[in-house]
Amino acid sequence: MPEPFLSEESVAYTILYPDAKPQELDIEARAVGPDVTLIHARQTQFDAIDRAQWESCDAIVVSRMPIDRTVIPHLKRCRIVVRNGVGFDVLDLEALAEAGIVACNVPDYGTTEVADSAIAMMLCFARGTAAMDAALRADLGANWTHERNVTAKRLRGATFGVIGLGRIGTAAAMRARAFGMRILFYDPLLPAGAELGLGFERARALPDLLGQADVIDMHTPLNAQTRTMINAQTVAAIKPGAYLINTSRGPVCDTAALLEGLRSGRLLAVGLDVLPKEPGQAQDPLVAAWEENAPWIRGRVLLNPHSAFYSPDAYVDQRTKGVQTAYFYLRDGTLVNCVNTEHVKKAR
Repeated sequence: MPEPFLSEESVAYTILYPDAKPQELDIEARAVGPDVTLIHARQTQFDAIDRAQWESCDAIVVSRMPIDRTVIPHLKRCRIVVRNGVGFDVLDLEALAEAGIVACNVPDYGTTEVADSAIAMMLCFARGTAAMDAALRADLGANWTHERNVTAKRLRGATFGVIGLGRIGTAAAMRARAFGMRILFYDPLLPAGAELGLGFERARALPDLLGQADVIDMHTPLNAQTRTMINAQTVAAIKPGAYLINTSRGPVCDTAALLEGLRSGRLLAVGLDVLPKEPGQAQDPLVAAWEENAPWIRGRVLLNPHSAFYSPDAYVDQRTKGVQTAYFYLRDGTLVNCVNTEHVKKAR
């Protein structure tokens, strides 16, 4: 773990954790110096936290609570807000910038874990491991057959289509290439030529990728452009018999459209670590069909509880990097992973 930066002058800083999680701030306390006071409000709503705590904090490290125009006027001293994870849609970037507050995220704590999870879902479908295990548990004798693997696919020579070639997308693509797969990606934000050193192929537009990919692997942020980017129209463009795997953000996929894709056979299998509403809701048509587990869908859907990021090591990295991002900025102005740079004209 990096040693905290210590100056000769003793200045006290207060970092507010508004959310109910983590359970304790022991990891965070060990990651910073004695000049920091960590306040753990353990709440889910802004109004439940004493106004004095909002007004007196120098930094905020947040997981789920929105930091928006309701909250920001009460941040009298705050200089930095850190979203303790990759996504930062709970932060109002422009409003924070208007107040002179920088916003950061922690984009790299679980890169390998999420990439591994995406590949694990692909392998689970291709080799049928989970489906055949479940079938054997139901009837060891009658189901002792390879025919219970309804999603089997040879990966060597197949096309692995990555939507979003950032840290995680690249890591997943490198793993897929080790299986002999062709790598095709779509990322309109990636500079031209960035793929050349990797030896990947670039799709000109999203439909081009969808029409060629045998496995669609999603690694996109959630914003106005990506929300429900997988919908009825885009599902119709998917190569028949493809897998779709999403370990990014739930709302980038319309689950009703995914369900129809499964019904039609356009999608052979769907693996989701994330859902539009979490925890999963029985009202979600895909979740309802997965729970019902009718023969036509059995073995074709994998759901995980937004856990792709997790390993004990990643959990420590996430919490350490989150608090140190705030701490180092307060102590010596070191700014990393700022997500509202283009909006900030003058930071506090």
